[in-house]
Amino acid sequence: MDYYSELSKSYNELHKKEQLNKINIIKQNIKPKKHEILLDVGCGTGISTSPFNCIKIGVDPSIKMLKQAKDAFYMKSYAEKLPFKDRCFDYVISVTAVHNFKDIKKGLEEIKRVAKKDVVLSVMKRSSKFSEIEKSIMSIFKLKKIIEEEKDIIFFLKR
Repeated sequence: MDYYSELSKSYNELHKKEQLNKINIIKQNIKPKKHEILLDVGCGTGISTSPFNCIKIGVDPSIKMLKQAKDAFYMKSYAEKLPFKDRCFDYVISVTAVHNFKDIKKGLEEIKRVAKKDVVLSVMKRSSKFSEIEKSIMSIFKLKKIIEEEKDIIFFLKR
């Protein structure tokens, strides 16, 4: 987490274009309505939630990253222990964050627990944990679609 705390002030400058490309792909495939609730797990600076026109909540373990976030409700939390009731989010996304979970399987199970319906996970292709992540995703969720983006594989899932 120290890496992201150190990077927090320049994160948007370094990664905004890349992250928005992934979000545009996600937005073409999920359409939250204004009254629906979207959770972004590993939201960082909030880049991933800003383009959506719905109720948005983001969680991230880095306070310094969260201080950059605007346009939604953001709070410090780890994916492995989400402080929410079961099935309370219409949509749950996690954009290029799963490889940072301390316990990947537990984090994915928590995402499933809080999701009502659709889950979207973007995973770095070059992550040394990619195979482990993909195997866990396929064992926990029902796959709807996969889209290969330049740097990530985007999994569109049902809880």
